[in-house]
Amino acid sequence: MTTDPLEALRRLCLALPETTERLSHGEPTWFVRGRTTFVTYADHHHDDRLAFWCAAPPGTQEALVASAPDRFFRPPYVGHRGWLGVYLDVPQDWTELAELVTDAYRTVAPKRLVQELDAAP
Repeated sequence: MTTDPLEALRRLCLALPETTERLSHGEPTWFVRGRTTFVTYADHHHDDRLAFWCAAPPGTQEALVASAPDRFFRPPYVGHRGWLGVYLDVPQDWTELAELVTDAYRTVAPKRLVQELDAAP
């Protein structure tokens, strides 16, 4: 990947309505309305891998980890709640990652913000 994965992830997250970024547990983290986390960066924080963790709709974590364990994993601390870990130190399809980030947002955002997202051109 030729672009910085953090910058690419930041662009995806901050493009969503009422999203903010701040450090949480030492890592860049994105919040809906400054309160609810939907994506957190994991720069070798808990292991030797570069990744991000994101909220995911029910069943997504299990399906993706089972189908591509070289690209996806069950993250510590939040994996039991269905969150998905996405490795960034392997080739990834950034169009697919944009969908995962948007799904993470939809999973935790209030209905009005999801409607706003759906209404955007």
